[in-house]
Amino acid sequence: MPLHLPAVRSRLAGGLAAALCVAAPAWAQATSEAGELLQRIDQLARDSARQATSPTARVEVEVGSLDPRLKLAPCRRIESYLPPGLPAWGRTRVGMRCVEGEKRWNVTLPVTVHVFIRALVLSSAGSAGQTLAAPQLTEAEVDLASGSSMPLLRPEALVGRVLARPLAAGSPVRASDLKARQWFAAGDNVRIVAVGPGWRIASEGQAVTPGVEGQTARVRTESGRLIQGRPVADRELEVML
Repeated sequence: MPLHLPAVRSRLAGGLAAALCVAAPAWAQATSEAGELLQRIDQLARDSARQATSPTARVEVEVGSLDPRLKLAPCRRIESYLPPGLPAWGRTRVGMRCVEGEKRWNVTLPVTVHVFIRALVLSSAGSAGQTLAAPQLTEAEVDLASGSSMPLLRPEALVGRVLARPLAAGSPVRASDLKARQWFAAGDNVRIVAVGPGWRIASEGQAVTPGVEGQTARVRTESGRLIQGRPVADRELEVML
């Protein structure tokens, strides 16, 4: 399903026109440049949403105002761009520079991009140390821009996991909200999976250190060799070669 934003475009066009008129009255006549900037902001939001989620994501864009103290020279052609290092959604800025005029200038316009998707949230408040169960999860629309990482979308990624911090009802659950899983303990027999380009080899070993999710663990092979890898499942260590 394609992403359609007619209402967002309409509101954005009005906010953009107001910002341009306040900052530089000469821009009020540059309707084609304003339209190009609107399309550019809209495209940035679309591309970001599609890359990280799905075509069904709903995007809303809020455009702020330029500093009214700015006195910018009239410009025949304005170019818009996303400044390097800034996110394409959430609280960000869109750059505008004069590329054809008597005097060149370069400014940034504050923009907030909201990207809404359907995701799992808590139907009731959760406390730190609580184990999540299926009845505690429900689906709701979530703004990805409200957090620094993606919420977990599949029930199997949440059920049985333990909360590392309290969460309010209606909150999505992200990986950082959960306690790291311990896949094996020191002394456990572990399956070692060595992975390379186009191949996988499995062997056995004994864990020297606990296998905690997100941390490096050490395992001694049957030949006595000590290797390091990444715990990825119950009693399983992955070694990338």
